[in-house]
Amino acid sequence: MSIRLSDTAADRINAFLQNRGKGVGLRLGVRTSGCSGMAYVLEFVDEVQPEDQVFEEKGVKVIIDGKSLIYLAGTELDFVKEGLNEGFKFNNPNIKDECGCGESFNV
Repeated sequence: MSIRLSDTAADRINAFLQNRGKGVGLRLGVRTSGCSGMAYVLEFVDEVQPEDQVFEEKGVKVIIDGKSLIYLAGTELDFVKEGLNEGFKFNNPNIKDECGCGESFNV
């Protein structure tokens, strides 16, 4: 099981970490939320916990807790610009359905 990062996502995460001035990587996770059941969580990590899985891709450490890993296995994280909007995009092969607004999903 692994997590992949696009070049643009890796560059963006490295820039965020450098601007922040601390942190070992980026945590990806899921939480119960939204109309379809689950939503993605992104946050900086200052300390890796024993239950965390750490993936290193393109010089970026991606940290995932064991409960979230089953929902995120095989996911590619991308960073996209669409018109005036920009943000991270999850290309998750485990998704069976998404809500209309794209904020939540189920597997």
